[in-house]
Amino acid sequence: MDSEDPQERPDDISNIINGLERYNPEAVGNLEDYLRHQCENRYTDSNANRTLLKLYQLNPDRVKDEVITNILVKALTCFPSPQFALALHLIPPSLLAPNPRAELPEAISKLRELNTQLQGAQYARFWATLDSDDLYADLTTDIDGFEELIRVRIATLVSHAYREIDLPVLEQWLGLEGQAALKFVTDTAGWKVEGATVKIPRNAENEAKKSEVREDVNVDMFSRVVRRAWEETV
Repeated sequence: MDSEDPQERPDDISNIINGLERYNPEAVGNLEDYLRHQCENRYTDSNANRTLLKLYQLNPDRVKDEVITNILVKALTCFPSPQFALALHLIPPSLLAPNPRAELPEAISKLRELNTQLQGAQYARFWATLDSDDLYADLTTDIDGFEELIRVRIATLVSHAYREIDLPVLEQWLGLEGQAALKFVTDTAGWKVEGATVKIPRNAENEAKKSEVREDVNVDMFSRVVRRAWEETV
């Protein structure tokens, strides 16, 4: 998954990102449409989305709260990575400050909490938080397959670290139970379930590798150490 320069990026968006058009306020519409396409087709172009946030900085009259939250939610799906933090730092502080008349600061605070949990591999807590407030459903509704994207990322990371894992633990991490968990594990992840244990195929990340440590020490090195020690005692 390349969220920085995805292959789905069209040429006209590349021209905006890499040329002077990235300073043109009229490019906002094209970038917003492109974000909508990302949300509907389950890929992320973080570079283009940051370009849009930079244009919002330069043109505050064009800011749309829903677009900002959609960019942040898309960044969530790229964990573990700095994409959420990079996007967050492009949002003007005035939009982040608590304001009883504005909904955006609360929404961003909610998304920051989710990001902290994903980055810290607190997957069970992430699903509990996601289900704790209807606002989360509102924030993620525009991102097609949001929960599936998160589960696929979790499964990918699990496959990098484990050869087998207890099914009850994996169910908590995936936010699934029973047949739904088994279906994801076998059909989506392609793993095998043996009793209460999930077997994960060997791959380049989870395969044990023999580590060899060699230290090339020659006689000259020893002689210098001995000479220095002798000189210090004299």
